[in-house]
Amino acid sequence: MNRKDFIKSAAILAGSTLYFKASAFSAVRSQIKVGLIGVHGMGWANLNALLKNEDVVCTALCDVDENILGERVAELSKRGITVKTYINHQDLIKDAAIDAVIVATPDHWHCLQMVDAVKAGKHVYVEKPIGNSIKECEIMLAAEKQGNSMVQVGQWQRSQKHFSDAVDFVHSGKLGKVRLVKAWSYLGWKTPILPKPDSEVPAGVHYDRWLGPAQKRPFNSNRFHFEFRWFWDYAGGLMTDWGVHMLDYALLGMKAAEPISIMVAGGKFANPNGASETPDTMTAVYEFGDFNIQWEHSIGISQGPYDRDHGVAFIGENGTLVLNRNGWEVLPEKGKMDAVPLQKPSDNGLEKHMENFVEAIQKNDRTILNAPITAGANIAIFSQMGNIAYRTKRKLFWDTQKRKFTDKEANKYLVANYHNGYKLPTV
Repeated sequence: MNRKDFIKSAAILAGSTLYFKASAFSAVRSQIKVGLIGVHGMGWANLNALLKNEDVVCTALCDVDENILGERVAELSKRGITVKTYINHQDLIKDAAIDAVIVATPDHWHCLQMVDAVKAGKHVYVEKPIGNSIKECEIMLAAEKQGNSMVQVGQWQRSQKHFSDAVDFVHSGKLGKVRLVKAWSYLGWKTPILPKPDSEVPAGVHYDRWLGPAQKRPFNSNRFHFEFRWFWDYAGGLMTDWGVHMLDYALLGMKAAEPISIMVAGGKFANPNGASETPDTMTAVYEFGDFNIQWEHSIGISQGPYDRDHGVAFIGENGTLVLNRNGWEVLPEKGKMDAVPLQKPSDNGLEKHMENFVEAIQKNDRTILNAPITAGANIAIFSQMGNIAYRTKRKLFWDTQKRKFTDKEANKYLVANYHNGYKLPTV
């Protein structure tokens, strides 16, 4: 399934829960009023999944593009849902009637909006990756600790049953010693973006609000809406787009956290003269002492490892478990174990993720969140390490105690530079 279909249909594949199984509860439930910040693409899919919970109602939408905002208001109106609209997320957050917000804006906005929301006492569903720098992730962790908000990260596969089952199988030891884990995303449907001239800001777009803390630049459609993810000002390319999903499960399967070292090779090989900044082809190797985790991605090619365009493979001495959104199976080493045929998804992962978020809010219990802020920060930081190794062109070593690299040049990338009068949040 490509990302366009994924967003368009919102029919995201199966799910239940990872470690905290969802359960029915009989407590008196109050209605949860939700506001959506960022109504295009994944934000819209998130809202529709959340609204399948009978205790949730949408009361507000916020977006800097009044064209998309108007379309969403009209769509909700046809369903009998009336909402307030905002251009500035701070105005939405000040609305005392709103209990929870969905943050589904470009990555460079996540930290500011999530911190503003929890300071205002709102519960937050924040899209992945939670931050666009390691420092932002650490700030978001600190903000959550100081408040009482439930914060769920958009790592919805953590609420998907077949992913949980696959990790359980890896932990069973049946694969034997796992010495290498591969994770990948081959985005065959996406072609490199070609350079375009700067243009006037489209009518109805509040471009200064879209830029926010990012460096001020003339408007260019190559950097707007979906394409923002290929530019360092706003995101981290496929490494932080798909990598946070697949590498999250590599870490879960290996019960791993922070690597000893990271080295990366890649570049704009598909089109060196393309408009994007992030690499279209990349291989990263994370060293953990007695095993490695390898990430690879390629834009414009579909045939990834094991004939899958995305996935995670736990390569053990007895066999290899291959996992992705379409299911998991075990490919045995000859004579060492039995094969396990493809175990297909059984329910909707995003909907289960939202059910889990609602239950945590109603029970006021962070411990049952399937993707708490700690999990989101861990994998966002992990992916950022890979991007920093790529940008420095060096093998990097991470100092867990000091929370930085041993390389001064690499440490320059730990903090995102804020512009236009914006400053990193303080907590």
